[in-house]
Amino acid sequence: MPPFSPFFFLLIIFSSGGRISDSARVFTIINNCKETIWPAITPGESFNGGGFALKRGQSIVFNAPVGWSGRIWGRTGCKFDENGAGECQTGACGTSLKCKASGKTPASLAEFTLAALDFYDVSLVDGFNLPIAVRPINGTGKCGVAGCDRDLRADCPKELAIKSNGKTVGCRSACDVFDKDEYCCRGVYGNPVTCRPTFYSKKFKDACPTAYSYAYDDPTSIFTCSAADYVITFCSNRNQPVCTYHNHKLICSGSSSLKPFVGGRWVLPMATFLFLINSWLTFQL
Repeated sequence: MPPFSPFFFLLIIFSSGGRISDSARVFTIINNCKETIWPAITPGESFNGGGFALKRGQSIVFNAPVGWSGRIWGRTGCKFDENGAGECQTGACGTSLKCKASGKTPASLAEFTLAALDFYDVSLVDGFNLPIAVRPINGTGKCGVAGCDRDLRADCPKELAIKSNGKTVGCRSACDVFDKDEYCCRGVYGNPVTCRPTFYSKKFKDACPTAYSYAYDDPTSIFTCSAADYVITFCSNRNQPVCTYHNHKLICSGSSSLKPFVGGRWVLPMATFLFLINSWLTFQL
């Protein structure tokens, strides 16, 4: 592998275009999974049209306007042709790389409403296909970490499991499988008093205490933060330090802002990203 080149990194930044404004939210999406995933976003106008490939160890940064409300999830086992047409094992939004509609269940969802006070959560109400965590940076308020960093496919109840070539690739919700009011929080169960945790939702909640396990699982599952940037990480520890890029500065959780540099939106290997972080930390010391 050739030595790291700062010029090459800056070339990636400049060629990607776009400028991050102070009034927007910066979204950094990181793939720490062992394989390529295909993140999906709806509405996706601010997110490369709503879909793209992200190889193992890569990250990508976007600028989302205040007022945006939507969801982010990961697709797995996809095959797309040069025109962006194809299929996925989990999370598919039809047959297109660029998503215009919600993903097929099961899918682990990160949900956002950006306003003066942002609301965000990770939901497993529609099932699970990938570990996902949302961490706010540079915001004010409680700003907790939402998500599920445990791989529920490993111990998914067999009646909920979706398999491909003998391997569990997704874990469906009990509502999706059994279609009963008590699991779907509808009918006489359509309110927070009568819709209570079930055997299956408790399994999800025990594994992922800061993610929605059923529709009215609000008290420990929904989070708020003001003027934050968000790092969405697939397949990593929810307490792992993460970084974002805001107002020409690289900012990491648990540290002060780092030396500014020019930029916009970029895609780069995680090794390069960590190299930069370590370089700036060394410089600061």
